[in-house]
Amino acid sequence: MKKAIISVRNLVAKFGNTIVLDKISVDIYPREITVILGRSGCGKTTLIKNILKLYQPHSGSVKIFDEDIIGMEDQDFITILKRIGMLFQNGALLNSVSISDNIAIPLEQHTDLPRDIIDKIIRVKLELVNLDHAMNMTPSELSGGMKKRVALARAIALDPEILICDEPSAGLDPLTSSSLDELILKLKDLLKMTIVIVTHELASIHRIADRLIFLDKNRVVFTGSLEEAKASSVSEVKTFFKAGRFE
Repeated sequence: MKKAIISVRNLVAKFGNTIVLDKISVDIYPREITVILGRSGCGKTTLIKNILKLYQPHSGSVKIFDEDIIGMEDQDFITILKRIGMLFQNGALLNSVSISDNIAIPLEQHTDLPRDIIDKIIRVKLELVNLDHAMNMTPSELSGGMKKRVALARAIALDPEILICDEPSAGLDPLTSSSLDELILKLKDLLKMTIVIVTHELASIHRIADRLIFLDKNRVVFTGSLEEAKASSVSEVKTFFKAGRFE
């Protein structure tokens, strides 16, 4: 049996007196695409933010690469973060600088590489996302799908072992969304990455998911493969796959 690359146990997250995640226990396995889904407000993004230490859990444990990160010193956790890429929902590109300078940000912050080597890495990453012609353009010159691909290139700039994507298809038309899914699948195989995706797009889930984590009312109600999810008797999971959306 594969060993989990991310392991969450009995995680409780609170905002004030409100429990947002209630004793969550999940495992993310290497070189798989794990999709986290559930209704709005069920705690999907909060779970990701706890895994990344953007929020401090009320209780429980989070292990990444078999290291417990909850009590870890910030400097030690930065070493862990360098091995994780993040694709934000809105891309989070800086509109005032070029595509090249956007992708350079993690390379300049976390390496001592000279600029000529950084430029070569940027070209390689843009080629991987089929945007090598866009190096000197700015985000305002790009379509929504192209911006997502630039953000993806930046997320993989440091060759991460784990890539986390928050609603990567949000705001994209079905054709562009499908193209992005195909790109994510290609990068997973090419770079041998573990990918965690927060989404509720049923078509994307069918295209990319190896494993699903289904949250409802601040708890995990299902974990398993896509085929197991489609055959699940859990009412929330059945409703989602039947309706293609959350009621």
